[in-house]
Amino acid sequence: EIYEPAIKRTIQWVVAAAFFGLALYASFGQETAEEFFAGYLIEQSLSIDNLLVFLLLFDYFKVPLANQDRVLNYGIYGAVVMRAIMIGVGSVALMEFHGILLVFASILIYSSANVLLLGDDEDDEEEDMSQNTIVQFSKGLIDASENFDGDRFFTFEEGIKKATPLFLCMVAVEISDVVFAVDSIPAVFGVTENPLIVFTSNMFAIMGLRSLYTILSKAASDLEYLEPAVAVVLGFIGVKLVAEYFGFNIPTEISLGVVATCLSGGVGLSVFTKRQKENA
Repeated sequence: EIYEPAIKRTIQWVVAAAFFGLALYASFGQETAEEFFAGYLIEQSLSIDNLLVFLLLFDYFKVPLANQDRVLNYGIYGAVVMRAIMIGVGSVALMEFHGILLVFASILIYSSANVLLLGDDEDDEEEDMSQNTIVQFSKGLIDASENFDGDRFFTFEEGIKKATPLFLCMVAVEISDVVFAVDSIPAVFGVTENPLIVFTSNMFAIMGLRSLYTILSKAASDLEYLEPAVAVVLGFIGVKLVAEYFGFNIPTEISLGVVATCLSGGVGLSVFTKRQKENA
């Protein structure tokens, strides 16, 4: 009962993104459409890491399942606003200072190397969330109660207004999205410098995040090879940005092919490995 409407919503957002891409093709040509689809795929794949962090935050703050929707919805609204601001700033920076491409490239290559060479221990499910920087920062922002008050973000205790754990969790979700945007937005700028494409690919991915959470909340941890695949994509885009800065342009269709191949390969290998373990 929970999964059926979530699957329908996910399909609706994917279809909407596909139609938008086709509209871009009809209006602006093949290259613009390819840039959109490449950016959309990158954003969707990076969203899965976001979902795993949301799971950890919900578990740490002990958010009841019935109240998680409220946090996710407000989190998405905040993400739309924050990413719009970040994309606008990034676009202006690119126009005024083209060398910002090297800054974006360094962020992506560092993130890629951190996963592929060192391992990504920070997102390990065994992490002590009480020591997490985002959690500690959220708790330090406002005086908070230890108790929930239904789906309210604020409550009164002994006549004093305090935030509930639900509000702290929402703040932590918003901050974590900003942290992830530091990777994802430069990644899409690596595919295109068109702010319309960067913004719309982000928005379609974010709006589909709510329904995707319901579907992948239990399955995401089984996609063990997706994170390395995403890291390869980020590394490729980082190298692409460096090449473009020095005047060597990699065609958009090649970028789209690399992104689609790596991500589908990561998902496919994860599913194959899981089935092999189940049959062993």
